[in-house]
Amino acid sequence: MPPVVRGETTSTKQPHQIPFPDADLLHVADRLEPAERERLQQLHDFLQSEVRPVVGPFWDREEFCFDLLPKLAEYGLGELEFSGASRLFKGLAYAEVTRADVSLSALVGIHNELVLDLINQLGSEEQKQTWLPGLRRFEKVGCFALTEPDHGSDIAGGLATSATRTDEGWVINGEKRWIGGGTFCDFAIVFARDVADSSVKGFIVESDREGFQATKIENKMGLRIMQNADITFDDVLIPHENLIPGCASFAATNEMLRNSRAWVGWQGAGVQLAILDCAREYTLGREQFGKKLAKFQLVQEQLARIVGNASASLAMMSQIAWLQEDGRFDMPHAAMVKATSTRLARESAAAGRGLLGGNGIITSHEMSKLFNDVEILFTYEGTYEINSLIVGRAITGVSAFV
Repeated sequence: MPPVVRGETTSTKQPHQIPFPDADLLHVADRLEPAERERLQQLHDFLQSEVRPVVGPFWDREEFCFDLLPKLAEYGLGELEFSGASRLFKGLAYAEVTRADVSLSALVGIHNELVLDLINQLGSEEQKQTWLPGLRRFEKVGCFALTEPDHGSDIAGGLATSATRTDEGWVINGEKRWIGGGTFCDFAIVFARDVADSSVKGFIVESDREGFQATKIENKMGLRIMQNADITFDDVLIPHENLIPGCASFAATNEMLRNSRAWVGWQGAGVQLAILDCAREYTLGREQFGKKLAKFQLVQEQLARIVGNASASLAMMSQIAWLQEDGRFDMPHAAMVKATSTRLARESAAAGRGLLGGNGIITSHEMSKLFNDVEILFTYEGTYEINSLIVGRAITGVSAFV
């Protein structure tokens, strides 16, 4: 996975100029079969040449880049979970999308892990036939509506959105917050509490239903291309068949959250590749006191710290891929890698921003964008603290949750 700087492709980069041209010093990608390595290289080249150079203005304006969706679909990113690829390839693919842009990696990850895969595994045959073909080509987009204005970390017990079964269908009432893609989705996978038995169930709610309203959350400090929404459901009537049969309890939801936390672990690794690309490019090109910044000892120490964090994250995530293939992946593993890779990414982003000095605070040099996006990774899909408590419970047998 050779690094590509803004406006430069692998064909113009001379790999012999730098003995270790990539953050993957441990050669994690070398564990892929040759065909998957070639596919990953093609994906990398596309993302670095056609995506990374163009997303900056969209980030600045808080706009989504819809024109990129067909291109992402062309490279199979709309159906990664159907690709038959190894877990390691899927993870490295998520990392490469993150390396190009964190917001788009959030869309790709949510799309695959929480929408496409959920419908494929837990949906009815009718639901699969209705939605999967369009989802696989990014012609349809769904969103995962779980978090609420008053319930984030305590959503399992506090979920307040209600579902009432009537003769005409299910009536959904409530509010959801921070829903990625909620402003332009074709449908939402909505988790609501059945008023009859108090269990949490999953439903498909089309966005054109009367009473469905999505409002964009403005002025975010990071993940600005991703359109997060506040969604309200005011007596939204959906057919009985919109109940997702495999989502009859929160246990199924919890399994999806476990998988998505592993994906965020790959995001934490991927964004560190981008941080190294950006920091190394800048320090090799910028001169102070008559020599390149990269020749200063303190600069090299910070670069070494970034590459060490990135390599540790990639190695940890490759082990998670093995556990997933082996059927031994569990929530404490997911919580640990999500918390750890994003913590290391936060440290790497701070180091990278410092290396750019004043230029590190403007988005035209990209590091500012990465710095702010990392803050969002650190918080979503379970805060650092909540994930740490999940790990602590696993290694002590004692729960510290309130």
